[in-house]
This record gives sequence, structure tokens and C-alpha cells, in this order.
Amino acid sequence: MAADSMEIDDSLYSRQRYVLGDSAMHQMAQSSVFLSGMGGVGIEIAKNIVLAGVKAVTLHDTKQCETWDLGSNFFIRKEDVLSQRRRVEAVCPRVTELNPYVHVDMSYSALDDNTDLSFLRKYQCVILTEARLSLQKRVNEFCHSQQPPIRFIGCDAYGICVRVFCDFGDEFEVSDPTGEEPKEIFIQTITQDNPGVVTCMDNQPHGLQTGQSVVFREVNGMVELNSSVRQVSVLSPHSFAIGDTSPFQPYAHGGFFVLVKTPKTLTKQFPAHQAPLQIHAAMLALDTFQEQHGRLPNIRCLQDAEVLLKLTEEVNATLRNKTSVNAELVRCLSRTARGTLPPLAAAVGGLASQEVLKAITGKFAPLQQWFYLDAIEVVGPLQSVPAEEFFPRGDRYDGLRACIGESMCQQLHKLRVFMVGCGAIGCEMLKNFALLGVGLAKSSGEVCITDPDLIEKSNLNRQFLFRPHHIQKPKSTTAADATCDINPDLQVDAHLNKVCPATESIYSDSFYTRLNFVVTALDNVEARRYVDSRCVSNQRALLDSGTMGTKGHTEIIVPKLTESYNSHRDPPEEEIPFCTLKSFPSVIEHTIQWARDKFENAFVHKPSMYNSFWQTHNSAEGVLQRMQAGESLDGSFQVIKLLSRRPSQWEQCIALARVKFEKYFKRKALQLLHSFPLDTRLKDGSLFWQSPKRPPAPFDFDLNDSMHFTFIVSTARLFAGIYNIPYSEQDLSEEAVTRVLAGFKIPEYRPSEKVSFSIKTDETAKKPDLVKMPISSEEEREAISQLEEAIATDNVTAERLQMSPLQFEKDDDSNGHMDFVTSASALRARMYSIEPADRLKTKRIAGKIIPAIATATAAVAGLVALEMIKVVGAYEFESFKNCFFNLAIPVVVLTEPAAVKRTLIRDDIYFTIWDCWTIFGHEDFTLSDFMNAVREKYGIEPTMVVHGVKMLYVPVMPGHSKRLKLTMHKLIKPSVDRRYVDLTVSFAPEADGDDDLPGPPVRYYFSRNGETP
Repeated sequence: MAADSMEIDDSLYSRQRYVLGDSAMHQMAQSSVFLSGMGGVGIEIAKNIVLAGVKAVTLHDTKQCETWDLGSNFFIRKEDVLSQRRRVEAVCPRVTELNPYVHVDMSYSALDDNTDLSFLRKYQCVILTEARLSLQKRVNEFCHSQQPPIRFIGCDAYGICVRVFCDFGDEFEVSDPTGEEPKEIFIQTITQDNPGVVTCMDNQPHGLQTGQSVVFREVNGMVELNSSVRQVSVLSPHSFAIGDTSPFQPYAHGGFFVLVKTPKTLTKQFPAHQAPLQIHAAMLALDTFQEQHGRLPNIRCLQDAEVLLKLTEEVNATLRNKTSVNAELVRCLSRTARGTLPPLAAAVGGLASQEVLKAITGKFAPLQQWFYLDAIEVVGPLQSVPAEEFFPRGDRYDGLRACIGESMCQQLHKLRVFMVGCGAIGCEMLKNFALLGVGLAKSSGEVCITDPDLIEKSNLNRQFLFRPHHIQKPKSTTAADATCDINPDLQVDAHLNKVCPATESIYSDSFYTRLNFVVTALDNVEARRYVDSRCVSNQRALLDSGTMGTKGHTEIIVPKLTESYNSHRDPPEEEIPFCTLKSFPSVIEHTIQWARDKFENAFVHKPSMYNSFWQTHNSAEGVLQRMQAGESLDGSFQVIKLLSRRPSQWEQCIALARVKFEKYFKRKALQLLHSFPLDTRLKDGSLFWQSPKRPPAPFDFDLNDSMHFTFIVSTARLFAGIYNIPYSEQDLSEEAVTRVLAGFKIPEYRPSEKVSFSIKTDETAKKPDLVKMPISSEEEREAISQLEEAIATDNVTAERLQMSPLQFEKDDDSNGHMDFVTSASALRARMYSIEPADRLKTKRIAGKIIPAIATATAAVAGLVALEMIKVVGAYEFESFKNCFFNLAIPVVVLTEPAAVKRTLIRDDIYFTIWDCWTIFGHEDFTLSDFMNAVREKYGIEPTMVVHGVKMLYVPVMPGHSKRLKLTMHKLIKPSVDRRYVDLTVSFAPEADGDDDLPGPPVRYYFSRNGETP
């Protein structure tokens, strides 16, 4: 972001703008930050806040690069260690590369109890990492005493424990505590009473809390409420009171309300800290240990652990809120305090970075002073491992080894991992793999990654392995190279494939069998479901995660222990009813979706259908003969209409756009109002046009209206695109467009009774398939006539039988796609008196953009990598944790995964989703042999056998009993290289008349040894 011009570079920041908003982005672009400590946590915070786009960052550190740093700081290289560079000198240029809009400088001056702190006055936020408590207190007091106060954040990571502390001054204004976008909720009734009670339409939940305020709009009858702000008192999820409405006119119908977001001023003291008191006491004791001994406890030193335990008991006795001392936690902290868990640093670095952004913008609710997180489940099961396993060996893994031991490090090096997706989470996961030494070549390990996408500029805001010179290069190969820069010993195999049924020859069962586990870094549910099904089929663990804005989740799926991703299904996304989109929009989302559908229909679907038709019927004369013979050809009516109206010059594209304007924004409204006049009433006597239905208001074309002009030019450009018609920049000027339209006459329009009959008001009605719709004999005659004329006038050339379908691209502002959607949506919103959306919001909704920010991505990848260590160690079920967090609030919730369900078939025969029964056959193996083999091996009689959607054997189906003698080969017809198929088998119920019993899939191998026949 250019701080001087204050313009936000949307091509870089678009996904983050949807999280923070423009006001916060502008405030960041004017803020300077001081960050001390370039260890694992410090470099994470530096990365995240520079990607976010603050004005300036000063990186401070006094230490030299050591081999140890290679395992915690992803921006320190081996040559930095060999040349004995300062850490800050090594990382500063690499941090600078992350964002051209951020000024990054460095300092290696001493920062201690004697330093004059006045230099900090030029910063809006100061962050200390790797600093003793006495220094943190001194700097915090200085920051707190300034006017206005400098926001202070302390962040520490010691082995398995991390903490964050925030002090934003005695008063701190929060502009938006949650960042949730307020929704328009339609009103069913408002009582004329004291207090007046508002009930939501269709029992829709209002999501309000007592004390919040709402503003009313478009209320009929009780018009005094319109534009007024009222404080609410919640009565139920669907109703609330708003004070005295008895003096007002009675409520008639319609209207909606919206939550009013008001800034909140938080005052110090914050509530008593909500940190886990056991970790709080242990880490304060660790601070005391350092002050007393001038060092951290030694690795695996029993004596130091007991000293720390005694100090913890002393600290705990002084706390206002006392708790029992967790001796195991304290001893684990002592044993690992000198070590580092890079994923834990990533997780806390993400959270702390979000607090930095809150400190300088006031966006989202800040931490109530303390945050703690521990990874005791990672090291708990390792207590019996010999102490020498944890001692340093002089390599990059010494910090990690201090926490998890040499054997576990070796297991990480040997891993063979498959990661699907190399976007934001993928980049962060690869960084974690590099620091942990996952998949080293010398240990026969490998990280296989795949992503078909190319790098775009908008990726650079959070996919930190990519730089501007990588734009339009493949994500996977670029990420692989960047990962090997962090750790050259990694073996990374990069692919450009999608993972889907079409690539099962590449990502086959034998491919999965070679893996230890799979990681998904995907942005869609469908792909996750497919990868999950492959992992279940091949008994492989799956580590899944995702983010949306400041929210993140992780899900750990372990064979035999947990349910799978497919075990639960989110409710399907609500579709907007077809009639609402077509005729009765009520909110801006409806007009945006309508505009997006118009784009898809006119510039993608119709050209594709046109090309497909002429590839199937390559002769216009042949099509004419068949139609004259009375043959009905799918799509012929639409295709011939497109051919007969096909423009050949730019001016005709302008004319076509002008016709579309008239149709969309005038004729449609005139027809609706003719079909349903404003005073139309329903059978029950209520008005047809009442909330949420809005009557349209037609308007005349006006070239002086910038939105009208944008619609005409963008629509004409899109038509020129699909018809391959050239145009110049001059053709797009207002003068040129005015000249073309000056002589263009629009015929007068008269509403039709026939159209009135076809207007849908039923919300359950689906969009008709135009290709399959029957056409009248009159339309058929018209199509034949148009085709005859086209052939007679030599208008049926190879070029004219070809169109160029577009592909909607939201991030290219030069292509006119978003110009069309934004202007069409805004004009339709104007026609229906709906508050329009700006281009940014329109782009988010039309492009189905998922808001994203680097802080959440770093945190989620760190939490997944912690669980990965547990998977590698084959830990017990109780050790695993799924996580949901929202950095905006902030809240982090850790829960146990769902334990795998055991389903009873009958007679003590159970199965789970991870079970797969196997039967080995041969070339002459019949269906009857298969049924007998299942009965003999598993003790239960099959009654039905299904392969995919094909029913191989259902006793009640005619002729199926004869199939028992057929071979499995003949019934299934496998491809030459197919080793097996998974069959769905049902079993006989215990009592007649009951439903058949389900069972696990039965894997039938076509040969006795399971090899390819």
C-alpha cells in the first residue's frame, strides 16, 4: 500500500481487505512497529506483519547466527552461520522482499536495563520476544507512560509453552470487536406497545445481544421507526423489544433492521486474566529461574526441574487466583525450555501478529492481556526416552531434539508425505516441514506436493514463499524450490496435477501405500471429501485445515481411531430461489448473483453451447435439411438465433449492449408491474408487493449516468470478446459510444399477457433448461427461415460457426468482467430500491472469494504440524486435538477428535469406516463363489452386491439369480490393469421383513495374490 497516496493495491491486498476493511488498512499504512528478537517467534511475527502491510518495521536483534537457528528461523541460511553474520543482518533483506510497500530497517544496538528508551517514541507498537521479564516490564512501563500510549506486546516461547502479553493503555478504542458483517433481517410484525416487540420473518434468528442497537429501514405503517436507531432487549432468538412504540402508527407490513456497529472503549484494568493459571504460574517461575541463575534450565536436568517446581509453588502462593501446581507440566517445561518447537512458534506467532494489527488499527477485540498455549501432549509420551536422546549434536535440529528426542527426529526425516495444495496453508506447511526436517533425501524420505495453479499477484499477500518475479509460474515447483532454500536436505517432488478420479492412475493405491500420511491444504469441500475417501480406502492418516478470515480449524483423521472428514457433512449452502433471482430480489446478494448468472449465461454457456452444436452438426445445410424434415435438434433454436443476430462490427456490439440495457432495466420492470400492479392482492387479502418483495421502478437510458455508460461499454466489450471482434481504446470513449448510439432507435415496448402467465412466483421452482425446452411450431418456422437466410447471404462461414467462450476472471481489472457484474448489479439494485454494493463487495460475492490473512494461515499450519508429530509417534487417541480459533475475538478451542463409531451388523460382528473385508478370487471365480467366500470368512450371508451404481446381485430383481453362475470378471468387466474393486455388500436381517444390514466395503481381488491379473 502506498502510504503517501493512501491507495490500497487491491491486486495485492484484495483477500485481506475483506478481513480488515479499508479503514484498518489505511491505519496500518501509517504505523511503525518495533520488533525485537529474531528467533523462531520473532521471525514469524515479522513475516506476518510485513505481509499485512504496515508502514515500517524495525527489526532488532543482538545475536549472531548459529547452526541451532537453522531449525527455528526460516530466513537464516547455512552461509549466514558460516560467515558469522548477525541474525538481524541475515533476515532483514529477506523480510524486506515480502512486501514492496513496507519499509524494513534493522538495529543491533544493545537493548537492556541501561538503554535510553526514548528512541521508541516514533513507534505505534513495540513487540519484545526473547527478552527477560525485567526488560519486558521496563519497556512496558515506558510505553504505557507515553501520550498517547505506545501499544506493548511481549511474546515468549520456551520449549512446549508459549505466552503472549498485551498492554494497549488505560483506554483502547475498538472500532469493530468481531468483524462479522451485519445482515439485513426482514420483519414479520412490530407490536404497538410498551415495550414494542419486533418479530423476525420466517423465524429467522436475529443473532443480537441485549444492549446492542439496530437501525430500521423501509417499515410501512410504523414509519416513525425508519432510520431510527433503537437499543434492543432480546426476548427470544427470533424476537426482541425496542422500547415504547405505543405513540406510533400501527405497523402495516415490510421493513428490515440491521445491527449498528458502534466503537467500544476498553478500559484498564482488563478483567482478571483468563489464562490457564497452571501455565501462568510455571512461566512466571521460569522468569524467576532466569533472573536467579542467569540461564534457562538445562535440557533433561532433573535437579533444575525440581528447582523450577519449587519456584512454581512459591509463585502460585502469591497469586490472587490460586490453583494446584501441575508438576508434570512444570517438569516438561524445565526439560524443554532451551528447545524449540517450530510449529508452536508458528501458532503463537500468528496470534501475536494479529494482536499487533489490532494494536495499530483498533480492528477486533484485543487479547485480555494474557494468552497461553502448551504442547504437553507432544512430549508427554516421551518421558521414558533416555536423556541422551535430547542432548545437542551440533546440527540444525538441536532445538527440536531438546523437545522430542533423536529417535522422533529420525522418524520425521524418514517420512513420506503427500500434500495436496500449495497455496497459503501449503506454503506455511512446507516451511514447517523444512524446519522439522520432514522428508530428508538422505533418510529416504520425501514430501510430494501437487497444485495445478499458477501464482497470481493476490497470492503474494499470504503465500510467503512466492515473490513478484514468480507470478504466472507454477505454485508447486516454485514452493518446492523455496522450501529447499530453507532446508536443502529436503526431498521435494512437485507435481502440477489435480487430485481427483481422473488422476487415480498417478495417485493410485500403490502411491498411497508408500505414504505415511496426507496433508490437505485445499480451499474447497469437494476436493477434501475425495482425498479423505482415498485416505480411508488406503488406511492413511489425513491432516486437514482451513481458514476464513481470522477463523481457522484443524481436523486430525487417524486410521482406526477417529471418524473421517466424510463422517460429518456441513449443511448445504442455501441457494437463492430462481424466482427471487429472476423477478423478486430483496437484498444486494440477489442482484450480484443475478449479474453473475447473466455473465455466465451470455458469455460462457451460450458460446459453449454454440460451439458444441456446430461440432456435432458441422454443416448448416445438413441442419436445415433435418429441420425441414421435421427433426428436432437439441439447442437448434437458440443456436440459430445467435447465428442470425451475430454482430460483425464493434458498433453492433454497442447496439446489442443497448438492447440488453433496455431489456434488463426497463422492459423487465414494465412487464412485472403490468403483470402485478402495485395494488395487487393475494387470496388472503394481503398485498402482493410487500416485504421482502420490492416493486421495480423502470428507468430510461441516460448516457450521462456513469453507471449506464459502464454497463454499455463493458457489455459491448464482452460481446466483442465472444464474437472475436476487434476494437480500439478510442472506440471505448464516451464520444465514440455517444456517436454510435445517436442513430440507434429502440422500438416501443408493450407488456404482454402471455409473458405475465409465465412469470414464476413459486420459490421451489427450478431454473428451466433452455436447450431441452419444447419450442412452438412458430418458433421452429422462424428458426428455419433464419437459417435459410443465413445460408443464402453467405453468413455461414467457418469463422461464424465458432465463438470464444469467456472464463470469469475477477482479479483482472482490465478485462471488463467485474465492470459488467458491478454495473449490472448496481443498476438492478437501483431498479428495486436496494442499497447498492461497491466494487469490492461485489467482487467478493460474485467471485465467491474467501477472505484470508497471513496471521490465521500461519497459526492453523502450526497447529496441524504439532498434530503431525503425534501421528508420527503413533500416540494414543487422547493425545490428539482438533482446533477451532478466531483470532478476532480472540478464542482458541481445542477438542478431542470424534472417536470412530463401531456399527453392529449382528451377532457380535462389528465394523467401522476403516474396515475393509477382502476376498481373493481368480479368473473362473463366480458370483456364487464370492457369496460363499464372504459367508465362510466372515460368518454372515450376503444378500445384495453392488459395484458403484451397478447392481450385480439383488435377489428380487428379475434374472439376477442366473447371475450367480457368471464369473466376477464377466459381471464387473475390469480394465486390464485393475487389481481389485470395492463392492458394497448387504447382509440378511435377523428377522424377515427387516431391512438388509449394512457392512464394510468388500474388496474383491481378481487374482489369488492380489496382483494385476
